Amino acid sequence: MIGAANRLQMIVGSSRPGRAADLVVPWVVERVSSDAAFELEVLDLKDWPLPMFAEHAGTIGDRSDPTYSDPIVRAWNQKVKSGDAYLVITPEYNHSIPGVLKNAFDNVFVSYALRNKPVAAVGYSSGVSGAIRAIEHLAHIVIEADAVPLRSTVVIPQVGSALADGRARDPMTDIALDVLLEDLAWWSNVLRSARSEGQLPPAVQRARAALASRTAAGGDR
Repeated sequence: MIGAANRLQMIVGSSRPGRAADLVVPWVVERVSSDAAFELEVLDLKDWPLPMFAEHAGTIGDRSDPTYSDPIVRAWNQKVKSGDAYLVITPEYNHSIPGVLKNAFDNVFVSYALRNKPVAAVGYSSGVSGAIRAIEHLAHIVIEADAVPLRSTVVIPQVGSALADGRARDPMTDIALDVLLEDLAWWSNVLRSARSEGQLPPAVQRARAALASRTAAGGDR
């Protein structure tokens, strides 16, 4: 039922050794775990060694139950589809998100697993940016995945000293996470309710069907 907790998947978007995500994730997990609005599951990309995206018509099989090119790609699509909302933890690599995170989104293919669901982000960096440029780029990717990016974000500059003993030194960082989780809970409820009442087919499918119908009718209007 809609009043139940939303299934929130936290996607940890860096997989490299020594990553600063290991400073950020425990803080976020503690805060989310105490929020009754969510049932949290952590999807750490170091535990999901996805191949570089290479899906095509020949690897998909039945579009209603795709096989994909590798069992882990199928499992990833099924896992992501089970979520109601997503919280992405990301650093900034060259003004964007890590390649492993982009690849994880690219591999959500054909299943429309993210469609009509909210996505929020916590960004961090060793410098002053707090990964704000990565978060902006992430929003573009999320839109193309037919998901709903949220304006509320958390940015953590100088991440090495920003968190201590599992707590944020700057009270505004704590407040930003509070606001993000409030917005994420609201959007999760709204979109889950809307999905339960029925969804339009994806736009690309409707466009193809409309073109095929017009072509079959012998017209182009």
